[in-house]
Amino acid sequence: MGPADLVQKISISAESPRGGERNGSGAALAGVDGAAPGSWRQKCAAYVLALRPWSFSASLTPVALGSALAYRAEGTLDPGLLVGSAVTVLAVHGAGNLVNTYYDFSKGIDHKKSDDRTLVDQILEPQDVVRFGVFLYTVGCICAAGLYAVSTLKLEHLALIYFGGLSSSFLYTGGIGFKYVALGDVVILITFGPLAVMFAHAVQVGYLSVSPLLYAIPLALSTEAILHSNNTRDMESDRQAGIVTLAILIGPTLSYILYTVLLFLPYLIFCVLATRYTISMALPLLTIPMAFSLERQFRSQSFNKIPQRTAKLNLLLGLFYVFGITLAPAGALPKL
Repeated sequence: MGPADLVQKISISAESPRGGERNGSGAALAGVDGAAPGSWRQKCAAYVLALRPWSFSASLTPVALGSALAYRAEGTLDPGLLVGSAVTVLAVHGAGNLVNTYYDFSKGIDHKKSDDRTLVDQILEPQDVVRFGVFLYTVGCICAAGLYAVSTLKLEHLALIYFGGLSSSFLYTGGIGFKYVALGDVVILITFGPLAVMFAHAVQVGYLSVSPLLYAIPLALSTEAILHSNNTRDMESDRQAGIVTLAILIGPTLSYILYTVLLFLPYLIFCVLATRYTISMALPLLTIPMAFSLERQFRSQSFNKIPQRTAKLNLLLGLFYVFGITLAPAGALPKL
């Protein structure tokens, strides 16, 4: 969790409620190695902040899971394909975050108390965010082409999964804007769960399979908990901005119930896998104290940093899940 902790340190000062009192983002960026305003280091720090790297566990863990499933099924793993898959998915994820930043700002949703104040505080200009987003989408496409060149996966299968994920990352807030019509949860649940896991698995083994979709369910639920905690925290500001999220539709009480289900249902699945198939699948249960801590924080409606803390749980749970699959005896798990 070193990178995630570093990013949280960068973004801690973004909590300042008033932009005029040396706002958090600006102060954090101005203090990067004593860099003067407008320097390249400050600019790089601004781009890092805009990417929301604390959320990257939502794309890294599915890639690791898909690769682990491929290793367990085939007995081999290509490190080059693993790195290529990770870079591809991260590029699309980062670009999607920038699209989110741009459209949230243009629709007046982001404000001085938002986590992402990159455009609100004029740390970057809208055209900077657009150019960086285009660059990352281009990087993703180049990496996907490279994966096709070295993988045995059919072009039509790779293109179907990759461009499906790319389209989802853009349409979450761009174009149709699924986020604004209470469909963002569905997009995230599919994209950062089954789709990403299937992509990493298919690139490794060279064919499409249903089993990665099933194994992606616990991780997809945990990832959705990140988004739901964020939307519950922003319920009032989203309502004032005129957008509709699932949290707004179901209200605070049901939002708490849903968050609790998203937190603890994966552990129930792991218990079943551990008792029926192999004890190594009990490894993710080591993170359950963090889940109880998050449940208490959510129940008390103390939403400060709860999306980031949920992302941290998602990363640790995903890593233990990957370790559990990797350590499982050959043939111990169903469909593998």
